[in-house]
Amino acid sequence: MGDAARDSDIGACVFDAYGTLFDVNAAAERCRDALGDKADALSAVWRTKQLEYTWLRSLRGDYVDFWHVTGHSLDYALAAVGIKDDALRTRLMELYFVLDAYADVQPTLERIRAAGMRTAILSNGSPSMLIAAVRHAGLERLINDLLSVDAVGIYKPHPSSYQLAVDRLKLPAERICFLSANPWDVSGAALFGFRVVWINRFGRMPERLPGTPKHEIRTLDDLPPLLGL
Repeated sequence: MGDAARDSDIGACVFDAYGTLFDVNAAAERCRDALGDKADALSAVWRTKQLEYTWLRSLRGDYVDFWHVTGHSLDYALAAVGIKDDALRTRLMELYFVLDAYADVQPTLERIRAAGMRTAILSNGSPSMLIAAVRHAGLERLINDLLSVDAVGIYKPHPSSYQLAVDRLKLPAERICFLSANPWDVSGAALFGFRVVWINRFGRMPERLPGTPKHEIRTLDDLPPLLGL
């Protein structure tokens, strides 16, 4: 983000949730006893279909909330790896409701909040999912606002989803530092006008689309220095 990140005009840090603050592979990992050598494949297909279904439903105009999308994509993933087990499906869904936060999340949020910076989550997740994840991770006092695309009925990266943060925080897009680990989200948020930091946890390639981040970091530990904190 360079010198722009240290400008005093940043009014808030807004975080994506899944893959950014919360580990989307945690549910399958905690069921590795039942999934065995299919755990990694199931987790990968589950996440891929989850994202694809949000984009397809946005294009088709048949929105359902993220909890239903997560269930439908899990059903696809279980079938794809050849598992039919209703009890295991229930267990995986329950665990997705309380995904683990990455180790760098709480310390970074502590530093940002201690400096007086306002924080928010802007996510595809349904409100109940976000509340449960934040509580499970013990982050309630560190997040000022929970924003779900459920309020507009269309998923990121549609511009109206990002507008939620502008409206709630009463800040122009350029005064919002938006953080995501998902390249497609980074691209969409940057195109919208946010000041974007890409947390490239997994060494992914950038999208070949308009909208580029101001800076790329590998962990949230690198964020406070960028903000001059």
